Amino acid sequence: MADIIKTATRDAYGKALVELGEKNDKLIVLDADLAAATKTGMFKKAFPERFYDCGIAEGNMMGIAAGLASSGYTVFASSFAMFAAGRAFEQIRNTIGYPHINVKIGATHAGISVGEDGASHQCCEDIALMRTIPGMTIINPADDIETRLAVLAAAEHDGPVYMRFGRLAVPRVFDENYKFEIGKGVYLNEGTDVTIIATGLMVERAIAAVELLKSEGISAALINMATIKPIDKDIIIDAAKKTGCIVTAEEHNVIGGLGSAVAEVVSENCPVPVTRVGVEDVFGKSGPALELLEIYGLNAKGIAEKAKKAIELKK
Repeated sequence: MADIIKTATRDAYGKALVELGEKNDKLIVLDADLAAATKTGMFKKAFPERFYDCGIAEGNMMGIAAGLASSGYTVFASSFAMFAAGRAFEQIRNTIGYPHINVKIGATHAGISVGEDGASHQCCEDIALMRTIPGMTIINPADDIETRLAVLAAAEHDGPVYMRFGRLAVPRVFDENYKFEIGKGVYLNEGTDVTIIATGLMVERAIAAVELLKSEGISAALINMATIKPIDKDIIIDAAKKTGCIVTAEEHNVIGGLGSAVAEVVSENCPVPVTRVGVEDVFGKSGPALELLEIYGLNAKGIAEKAKKAIELKK
């Protein structure tokens, strides 16, 4: 049996930046004194003249990014999700979002899986915050393959992009033939009883949930939703019509993230039961990442239980 490849999406982000830097001499990377952790240090090593450490001043970094992008550069600005989306929200909104500046935000260490860093660093609110900014594209890739493709796509995209990456090494979900497109969800499994829509590291766990449900005679469809904004309305409506109920799975607060985005589409276009797997509106705690994911129910069992609840609701 082949070894399971596990890579943190933040590592794939760093490698993708180097790949972009080799092709685009107008690419500039900014970081907020966290290059070793966000993996932008890979770009710094390869292209030191195009890397700038802005210090522990995330708001200022976003303003610098906006200025550089306005001058014709392709700019990636990176920090932990808590500081990128949280501390720098005003600058992102007013300096990048409002004028629709072409800045790409690489936010690492998102979600509960930050682990021992605890609640102050475990950002489970960032998707909700970024969703409220008009014109902001939000991408939450599931593995290293999808991360690379998402970063390359973001560089070509016209407008601000918020990309969410994790600290934890996660199994590879896709192969080299996978095609990524901003704004498009992808069916990973067909089913008739319930549809699971997952994003980020929860995709691999949703795959395991499909197998759990199958062992109980339940046929579950599975959709990978890497782009949370703009959300793929067509695939959500299609899933609602085919299976009659949906469960969402995300490493984020159940308020304001993927679950909310899906429920909005469903309620307006094809009302069916929607249940949500995520952090249940509480703060995290310090502990090993894998243990925390189990404690907060962000696992295959948790997804399967919510899927069965959704099926009951449609009866």
